[in-house]
Amino acid sequence: MNFKFELNEQYKNTKEFLLNIKKYFQENSNTIHKARNELKIINYGDVQTVVKAFKIPNKINQIVYAYFRDSKAKKSYKNAVKLRSLGLNTPEPIGYIEFYRNFLFKESFFIAKKYEYDFTIREPLRNKTLENREEIIKEFVEFTFSLHKNNVYHKDFSAGNTLVAIKDDSYEFSVVDINRMEFKTIDLETGLDNFAKLWLDEDDIILIATTYAKLAKVEKNQAINILRKCDKKLKEFVEFKRKVRGKK
Repeated sequence: MNFKFELNEQYKNTKEFLLNIKKYFQENSNTIHKARNELKIINYGDVQTVVKAFKIPNKINQIVYAYFRDSKAKKSYKNAVKLRSLGLNTPEPIGYIEFYRNFLFKESFFIAKKYEYDFTIREPLRNKTLENREEIIKEFVEFTFSLHKNNVYHKDFSAGNTLVAIKDDSYEFSVVDINRMEFKTIDLETGLDNFAKLWLDEDDIILIATTYAKLAKVEKNQAINILRKCDKKLKEFVEFKRKVRGKK
């Protein structure tokens, strides 16, 4: 079996771990998420890591990822390196590795240092009684605006993909699940549309759009109307898909 990998220079002592990640992953039972892909917390020496194992793609994509397109593991690593070089927070990348058999792409893994956090942004968005809820959301909008000002567009910006750590009297945010990102100039509508996947209610639409408008130096009603439109469009699309699936 052939493989390709890249290892963060600061974590040279984890090379054995990376090269034997399939064994370590199989022997570890500390799964923290399992759906299409699986995440496990694995300790190696004094480093606590989160390892993401990506599902082996179908036959067509095994060819695509072998010859034409970067894998999700590689993009996760490269995007993390780029974000941190821009001063934007994401768990520290350690490395990635891809395995090949018979010239086809098979297993792939992305490894990052475990980030200590208190909750995801889903908590303040769903829990109306959470202490300092409004302040957390405002600071989250500021963090998102900093992504956009640095031409970073997270295409999977769901409520579970922003981690929140309480730091004294403020909050620190960190984005995860970053293999699907675009680096491009982000206009007002594109920036506000990024919040649509958070599945907002009317009060949070107003709060988020008003905060974003202040940062972008635009009229708040303009921002509110844009976010309302983006939110409605996504919800209608999701409802349409549910109806179509229900008819099958």
